Amino acid sequence: MTDEGIKRINELYHKSKEVGLTPEEKEEQARLRAEYIRSVRENLKSMLDNIEVVD
Repeated sequence: MTDEGIKRINELYHKSKEVGLTPEEKEEQARLRAEYIRSVRENLKSMLDNIEVVD
């Protein structure tokens, strides 16, 4: 997820609170949120895969 994608998620969130979203914007928001969640999960999995337990 790029900084632009995160910025767009925030823009759509604020617009939804102020005036509401069109159906197309709602779809875009859902798609961007899903992409963001996927990105966070991949990053977390990558970090966990690189952890080495030492006694």
